[in-house]
Amino acid sequence: MKQPAIYIISNNYNTVLYISVTSNLSQRIYQHKEKLVEGFSAKYNLTKLVYFEQFDEMENAILREKELKRWRRKYKNELIGKFNPNWKDIYSEII
Repeated sequence: MKQPAIYIISNNYNTVLYISVTSNLSQRIYQHKEKLVEGFSAKYNLTKLVYFEQFDEMENAILREKELKRWRRKYKNELIGKFNPNWKDIYSEII
């Protein structure tokens, strides 16, 4: 399903975070999991979806992505912890 979204993925140890925006969340996370996306996420084995937000307009998603990228790690951790207390991979919940 196509809908603008921001997402945060992490590695198995929750030591690295990657924040991005997409118009098709399930497809994009699949690409990360299968290492079809070259770059930062593949290099650091970021395959675990730990957080996402969906939006009606791509512009709003992009603004939120930029906002979250400016946050300190502590605040990102708190955001994820409120949404997903165990930091489990929630990919199966969006497909």
